[in-house]
Amino acid sequence: MGGTCSFFHRQEKPLSQESLLARVVRGANAGVVALAEAPIIGKLLGKSFAQISYTGRRSGRTFSTPVNYLRRGDEYVIGVAMPDKKKWWRNFLGEGGPVTLRIAGVDHRGHAVTHRDGRRVTVRVRPTPA
Repeated sequence: MGGTCSFFHRQEKPLSQESLLARVVRGANAGVVALAEAPIIGKLLGKSFAQISYTGRRSGRTFSTPVNYLRRGDEYVIGVAMPDKKKWWRNFLGEGGPVTLRIAGVDHRGHAVTHRDGRRVTVRVRPTPA
């Protein structure tokens, strides 16, 4: 058999720092979400922690990510740390879109809109009637 198997000649590409960081962040996010679902820890985290779920505007896929929030009147305000390194908040530019915030095990449906003020980015979520 004259050919060689490409399996033995395949070279692994080294992970870029960015893709390695993305994997670490995904793992850390999964850990935080798991802690939030734990009975005692989840109640403690629920005072400032939520999991936001939304449908990607271009991909149509459903995504979830942990966030910290503040309650301001009837709104939830999410401050986006290092916004230039993240993309999820861009789904809510312009007129925004629907989201679900999971807080202390309870789902809250709402409409999210991103506000950008220079380098500061916030996502404001207004609850929608069920």
